[in-house]
Amino acid sequence: MTAEQITYLVFGIVLIVALVLDLGLLSKQTTHITIRKALFQTIFWVSLALAFFVFLWFENGKVVAIEYLSAYLMEWSLSIDNIFVFILIFSFFAVHEDYVPRVLLYGILMAILFRVIFISIGIVLIERFHWLLYIFGALLLYTGFKMFSAKHEEEPDLSQNKVYRLLQKAFPLVPHDGKGKFSVVENGKKYFTNMFVVIIMLATTDIVFALDSIPAVFAISQNRLVVYTSNIFAVLGLRSLFFLLKGAVNKFAYLQQGIAVILVFIGLKMLVEYFHFKVPVFVSLIVIVLCIVASIVYSISVANREEKEYPENGDQELH
Repeated sequence: MTAEQITYLVFGIVLIVALVLDLGLLSKQTTHITIRKALFQTIFWVSLALAFFVFLWFENGKVVAIEYLSAYLMEWSLSIDNIFVFILIFSFFAVHEDYVPRVLLYGILMAILFRVIFISIGIVLIERFHWLLYIFGALLLYTGFKMFSAKHEEEPDLSQNKVYRLLQKAFPLVPHDGKGKFSVVENGKKYFTNMFVVIIMLATTDIVFALDSIPAVFAISQNRLVVYTSNIFAVLGLRSLFFLLKGAVNKFAYLQQGIAVILVFIGLKMLVEYFHFKVPVFVSLIVIVLCIVASIVYSISVANREEKEYPENGDQELH
């Protein structure tokens, strides 16, 4: 077996064992996931991703390993931004707390399936049309600048969401979670519940985010192994991150700006390769780490300062 085949085999085995532990034994259908449990699960997934980085270093070399770590950290930071939208969706549709873990599980597994499809298509297209990388670079540059200057003073109205309105037209819906069921029968007619709607909304939301994140990964590496594994590890960690961050949305107000800077950098990195100037992978890793850490630290410091200046706002949020 080649080094790449061995790596895929190890990745598959680790993934199956991890899914059985985290999504099976540790997260039963009606188990309430506390902040403490979510923290341990987050540490579990991050540690697993970092352990795979060490394995890659020895099995496939330091270049592939650093590419993987850079891609994983970028996807992980983008997934945090994704989670805030997930929180908004669950709040809007008022899914009971007991059913949230199961809905997240289905939504994330669907997201992984769609990402694998998108990545496979992207790899084939890039291999045939290398110039697509420059288009991806320009799109990332535009998205980064737009994201950096975007203001989110008001939450979006999900009742006007295009996917939700399409579901309303295509399926008979009821405005409740059906006690954990995806469909119910009322007055002799079958209706789909908020559980069904939320799963579709989670999957389509991740697809939108993938349109930015997957091209960004291709800027770091076109190695199939790196792109697949970094994406899957980052998405699988979404579930525990959701429960860890759902009570601290206001603590990461400036994370979006950090992610925007990463996207601008990655976009420029793709474009300058047209002039045969290749940015070393360790430089990408340093920029990604600095942007993530700086934006999180700054966000938390601003949030803490605002809580001290306006303690009544924090009290209202608790209620």
